[in-house]
Amino acid sequence: MTAQLTSPPKTRAASGALDLRKPKTSTGDKVVGGVSHTILVIWSVIVVLPLLWTLLSSFKTSSEIFDSPFALPKVWRFENYANAWTDSKIGGAFLSTIIVVGCSLVLVMLLGSMCAYVLARFKFWGSRAIYIGMLAGLTFPIFLAIVPLFGILQSLGLLGTHLGLILVFVSFALPFTVFFLFSFFKSLPFEIGEAAAIDGAGEWRTFFQVMLPMARPGLASVAILNFVGLWNQYLLAVALNARVPENRLLSQVLGAFATGANYNVNYGSLFAAVVITVVPVLIVYVIFQRQLQGSVSQGTMK
Repeated sequence: MTAQLTSPPKTRAASGALDLRKPKTSTGDKVVGGVSHTILVIWSVIVVLPLLWTLLSSFKTSSEIFDSPFALPKVWRFENYANAWTDSKIGGAFLSTIIVVGCSLVLVMLLGSMCAYVLARFKFWGSRAIYIGMLAGLTFPIFLAIVPLFGILQSLGLLGTHLGLILVFVSFALPFTVFFLFSFFKSLPFEIGEAAAIDGAGEWRTFFQVMLPMARPGLASVAILNFVGLWNQYLLAVALNARVPENRLLSQVLGAFATGANYNVNYGSLFAAVVITVVPVLIVYVIFQRQLQGSVSQGTMK
């Protein structure tokens, strides 16, 4: 009898505790969630549909694109990609772009991460001025620097060369990289770096083997943003790399291909060329997107 009398209150208490643990969703939360999901769906449609339309148009002829722009191609013309690769000279420009953007990305990520780490961890005379100078570099318009850069590269003999473009790309991408990684390194637990120093690790080893792996999510984010910006750079490439046709980048070749034929543009090959230029960006995003799923806590546990 005693067990029967005392068991119901325990059951009610347990059920009450379980009820307290259940998350309560208010009407306002549901409205905010519904509106945010609706906006995300609309935004996804706005982004994805033009890409799909460009992909379908790359397998059509020019007449099919104008007659039925949203219909599937009657015949899938894969030769548009071959024509785009040969007629627009995308092959050579593709290799030049990979060299310039790849070298620029490696240099800017290495120099930017080192600069951001030093500014975030060490306090020395002039560190604040360097950081403010980096921030000022973000506000400087690119088109105002074209004439001085043209003269500087011409005097150095680097005008129209891969090395000249790499130096310019690194210079313009470095302020954003430092600004982005500064706050990220600032939030990292530097006690782990101090522990590594106690174990006998120097500053270089602490940075490359301890702090840099912890900053992997931030490095992946800024690498994606830098790669997209450098890959799509058009103004600097046209102004500083127009004299040597062999060293032209994809953005230059694509613009010349679109305007060179006047009204006789093969739009199927043009859209195929656009797809060729977009695919590397998607591949890089997919590769680095896996790194974005990591966290600082996972890096500290390794």
